Amino acid sequence: MQSAKNILQPEHRALKTAVLVLDDCNTLSFASAVDPMRAANRLADRPAFDWDYVTATPEPAMLTSALQVPGIPLARLQNCDLMIVVAGFQLARHATPSLLAGLRRIAGTGATMAGIDGGPWLLAEAGLLDAHAATTHWEDLENFADRFPEVDVRPDRFTVSDARLTSGGAIPAVEMMLHIIAARHGAGFAARVSGLFLYEGAPDPAKPQSRTGAPHRHTALTAKANSLMQESLDDPLPLAYIADRLGTSSRTLQQQFRLRLNTTPQDHYLQLRLAEARRLVTDTDMPLMDVALATGFASQSSFARAFRTTHGLSARDLRQERAHPTHH
Repeated sequence: MQSAKNILQPEHRALKTAVLVLDDCNTLSFASAVDPMRAANRLADRPAFDWDYVTATPEPAMLTSALQVPGIPLARLQNCDLMIVVAGFQLARHATPSLLAGLRRIAGTGATMAGIDGGPWLLAEAGLLDAHAATTHWEDLENFADRFPEVDVRPDRFTVSDARLTSGGAIPAVEMMLHIIAARHGAGFAARVSGLFLYEGAPDPAKPQSRTGAPHRHTALTAKANSLMQESLDDPLPLAYIADRLGTSSRTLQQQFRLRLNTTPQDHYLQLRLAEARRLVTDTDMPLMDVALATGFASQSSFARAFRTTHGLSARDLRQERAHPTHH
């Protein structure tokens, strides 16, 4: 196995990149890998990236949006400096012996390996993230940590660990690509690329992923309260305890939530729990009583009532609708 060369250092030569696109990945995750490279090439007076699309088989990859991406079959790819694995759903189906062997072969040439959304899962299945810090989408973090005990699993937006890069989803993948661009072409150049997307700078990559996607409305206090709530969905924390942990009063916390989020801390907490309940009902086969317990409801009846009030139909009816899925 060749030792990986460091792609995260100043370099004029175009970075030879392979974008491995798998069926059932999201269009935004695919674009977040490719569009920063395209924008960098447009801004630079020389190619910053030289990339090929790669597919698992000779067939084009079919994205969840029904977009098709043709590419070089992985078995025919000789080498690259950077391989970006873009995956989404159906990961167990994609983790074939030939795909995992292909990933190990490319890593063995000294290529840096990156994964987006479900991509880190496949890199871990291939044994390529052992002893590395890595992340994946927040929906899968717990299962990821259980399945791959040798991986240092983080809830970060994206991680960089020697020649391994992982991103939890599409927007952090843009941040990961900007990180590569900054390392190779300077922070000023990366800022110009960022400006083309009207993207106003990345938060710290180690900032934990948020499940709610409303970061700009939070204050520092409500954001910290939100994080504590998300960490304890199965055993809800009393409001007084949250306030005490944050060094403030329950009254101040109530005011901040009312002013910034137009809700109470209690109702915000309930909505977080019910959003997680909806995910568990639609994305897993967990028995409904277990879903109730995992989201902090002591009885099936209180869970059923709250679920129907928020989501407009019962958990059982929603699960039956899964029999007729639509594209994500």
